[in-house]
Amino acid sequence: MIELDVHNPRFPPLSAADADGLLAVGGNLEVETLCEAYKNGIFPWYEDGQPVLWWSPNPRLVLLSNGMRVSRSLNKVIQSHFTDIRLNHNFAAVI
Repeated sequence: MIELDVHNPRFPPLSAADADGLLAVGGNLEVETLCEAYKNGIFPWYEDGQPVLWWSPNPRLVLLSNGMRVSRSLNKVIQSHFTDIRLNHNFAAVI
């Protein structure tokens, strides 16, 4: 596992990830770092008091909305307004 510099994180190649997809540890959660990570199929997992873990599992889950079939039970959950499902919504604020 690669340890990233807090001030200048540089992600290793995705092939360096372990069997579970863990690629690196450390670094920071600055906007520039997050954008670089997401652009390369890497995402952080963070918990207070712990170092940032960077993941790139293979294969990754990609949902293609144009071919997605929503089951009856999932549709009931969606219609209950228990949660919101949004695509490409307010990216800058989320990041």
